[in-house]
Amino acid sequence: MVKTVNILNKRAKFDYEVLETYTAGVVLTGTEIKSIRVGKANITESFCEFNEGNELFAINTYIEEYAFGNQFNHKARNERKLLLNKRELKSLAKSVQTKGLTIVPLKLHTNEKGLAKLDIGLCRGKKTYDKRESLKEQDTKRDLDRIKKAYN
Repeated sequence: MVKTVNILNKRAKFDYEVLETYTAGVVLTGTEIKSIRVGKANITESFCEFNEGNELFAINTYIEEYAFGNQFNHKARNERKLLLNKRELKSLAKSVQTKGLTIVPLKLHTNEKGLAKLDIGLCRGKKTYDKRESLKEQDTKRDLDRIKKAYN
């Protein structure tokens, strides 16, 4: 039985409006998967970008060096290639170039086979008044839940 790991990007839902989501495989080297399984990764400051060959890379993703690794340990911040279908890559590239959208990692997790997967979202940036509105909605929802709990 493989323990699943969920590493979330909580800032993404606050800073961006998620339009579409995709699940991509991640090309890892050396001891990176061991650090992910321990839960020593952070995707809060990361983003995705296309290179010249129309390949998608996750930039600024932090995966801590494995504690029991030796001289073959990996670099903590490295560009990591994302694996998607050609059709998905073409549609993402087209929407990023024409509509001015961005691709943001939402969740890093392992599947039932133990492979690392990255949920990415095609996002549009929120304005400050949108962020205030979402905070207001969260506060009212929290207050309503408290009232419902006290009533029951």
